[in-house]
Amino acid sequence: MNETEQKLSSAEERKEKIRQRYKGIGDDQLSVIPAVPKPDIFDHERTLRVAVYARVSTDDPNQTSSYELQKNHYTDLVNANPNWELVDIYADEGISGTSLQHRDNFVRMINDCEAGRIDLIVTKSVSRFARNLLDGVGFVRKLSAMTPPVGVFFETENINTFKSESEMSLAIVSTMAQEESHTKSEIMNASIEMRFRRGIFLTPALLGYDQDENGDLVINEDEAKTVRLIFFMYIYGYTCQQIADTLTKLERKTKRGNTTWSGSTVMAQLTNERHCGSVLARKTFTPNYLDHKSKKNRKDRNQYFQPEHHDPIISRKDFIYVQHLIQNSTSGNTNILPELHVVPDGMLAGYVTINPRWSGFKPKDYLAACESIAPESIPEDEEPTITVEEGDLDLRGFQIVPARYFSVANRLTITISPTKMKFSSSCLRKISTENVEILIHPIKRKIAIRPTSSDNRLSFSWVRKKDGVNIPRNITISAIAPCIFALMGWDLDHRFRIHGSSISCEETNILFFCSEDSEKYVTKDSGQKDASEENSTFPKGTYMDCDPYKDEFGVDYYTHQYLYDLSMQHRANPIIISSDSVAYNPNPDIEVPDPQIIATQIENVLNEINSKEDI
Repeated sequence: MNETEQKLSSAEERKEKIRQRYKGIGDDQLSVIPAVPKPDIFDHERTLRVAVYARVSTDDPNQTSSYELQKNHYTDLVNANPNWELVDIYADEGISGTSLQHRDNFVRMINDCEAGRIDLIVTKSVSRFARNLLDGVGFVRKLSAMTPPVGVFFETENINTFKSESEMSLAIVSTMAQEESHTKSEIMNASIEMRFRRGIFLTPALLGYDQDENGDLVINEDEAKTVRLIFFMYIYGYTCQQIADTLTKLERKTKRGNTTWSGSTVMAQLTNERHCGSVLARKTFTPNYLDHKSKKNRKDRNQYFQPEHHDPIISRKDFIYVQHLIQNSTSGNTNILPELHVVPDGMLAGYVTINPRWSGFKPKDYLAACESIAPESIPEDEEPTITVEEGDLDLRGFQIVPARYFSVANRLTITISPTKMKFSSSCLRKISTENVEILIHPIKRKIAIRPTSSDNRLSFSWVRKKDGVNIPRNITISAIAPCIFALMGWDLDHRFRIHGSSISCEETNILFFCSEDSEKYVTKDSGQKDASEENSTFPKGTYMDCDPYKDEFGVDYYTHQYLYDLSMQHRANPIIISSDSVAYNPNPDIEVPDPQIIATQIENVLNEINSKEDI
C-alpha cells in the first residue's frame, strides 16, 4: 500500500468513528429534565400578576374620555381572564410618548417590575407604550432580561414579547410609531410657521390680560395694577427680590393664583414684550421631537414681531428703558442707565468714553457716537511730510523693530483678554492718579487714557495697593470686551498686547495706543490660539504679529513717529486734551423717566390696591 492509499484509509477510519459517535445512545440510557415552558398569557392554569399601562398625549378635557375608556376597557379585560391578577393601572395623562420625561407612572411601573411585583404588562399599542424606538425596544429587552422575565402584550398589534419572534415585529412597529411622531411634529411646525406668517400668534396666559372669545388679549384691570407696580418699582430702583417681597406682602396673585412671589417671576414679567402691546413670536423652539427640550431661538428659526398687537399696560418707552436697565444690571450696575460720552473738540475729538462695567451698547453705537461729532471738529489725519535737513540721517526705508523682540518691562502696554484688562507699571508712572478715563476712537482704532477724578462717573480705578506701593490691577471687562475687540479688529479667541506712547500737554500726560502696534498671544508648545484666562497666571507662550503674513518686518520709521506724535499730526491746531466729553444717546426711543413722577405712580397704584382690599 503506497503512501496515498494509507492517507485515504486513515481518513475513512476517522469518518467512521465520527458517524458512530453521533449515533448517540438510547432513550433508556438518558433522562431529559424539561425546561420551564414560556408563559402562555391566556393559560388558565397559571396565575399572572398583570399591570395595565394607559396614556393620552394631552391634558385637554376632550381627551379625558379616551383616558377613562382605556382604563375601563383594561379593567374589564383583566377581569375576563381568570388567571390574571390586576396589580395596578399605571396611567399617564397629558404626557407625550416620545420621551420618558414626566411619565411618572411609567417609571413607577418599571420599578415595580424590577421589584418582582409584575409578570405581564398589558397596553393598547406600541405607540401608547413608547413612540421612541430606542425606549420601546430597550425597555422590552430590559423586562425580558429580568428574573423571572416580564412580558409585554400590545393588544392592537397582537404582539406578545414572551414569544421569541416578537422582537422583529416590535422593532418594525416601533419604527413606524416614531416616524409617525416625526411626521406630526413636522406638520405642526409647518402649521405654526403658516400662522405666524399671517400674523396669527399664540397668546398663552399672561399676567394682566384675559382672552376673549376670539383668543385676543384683553386687559384685566386688577392684574394690570400688579404689572404696573412691578415696572414702576423697578424703574425707581427696587431689585426684583424687593419687588417680589412687596407683592407677597400685599398678597397679590400671580397668573396661576399663587401669592408667593420670587425674583425670577418678577423678571419674567419685566422682560415680556406683550406688556407693552407687542408680540415676538417663536422666542424658543424644539430642535428634537424626541426629547421635547426647548432651546432659546438665536436666529435658528424665523421670528415674527408685531408692535401694537393689543392694548398695552406699560408704555413702550418705559418698557425699552427697563430692558436697558436689566441689561446693564447683568454687569453689576444698578439704578444707573449707561450713557455714551464723546469728546466734541480738541485732540481727542471723536473719542468715545468706555466704562468697563457697561454692556448696554454695541460697536455700531460707538461708531455712531464718533460720527455724531461735526466733521470739522474731528482733526483730519494728514500724511506725514518728510523733510530731511542737511546733515541729518534720512531714515526713509527704515523700519521700527517690533517691540516683542525687546524687553517690555519699561514699555507702555495694555494686555487685553476677553475678560480682563491690565496696564503695565510704566503706564502708572506716567499717570499717577488712581482713577483714569479710557476712550476709544472707533474709526482710527486707537485707545487713549487720560487722568480723572473719582467724582467722574465715567472713571474707574486702575491701581491697587501692595506693600504701600501702587501696582496695576486687573480690570474686569467681560461686559465691554466684545465691543472693544470688534472695534479694534481682534478676535475673542486670543489675548492681545498693545503698545503705546505718552504725550505731555497742559501739564498732563495722556497715553495713546494704536491697533497697528498690537500683538496677539499664542502658546509656545502648540501654536494654537489661547483662550481667555480667568486669573493673572497665563500659560507660557509668545506674542506675534496680528497679521503674521504681512510683507513688512516692522513699521516704517516715519509712519511710527506720525502715529504717536500729536504735534506732528496736528501742527495747525492747538493741542487741547482736557475737553469734557458730552453725552450721546444712540437710542432716541429711550427716555429717562422723572423719578418723582415714577414715585407718584407707585403711590397711586398702591392706593388703588389698598382701597380695593378695604372694600
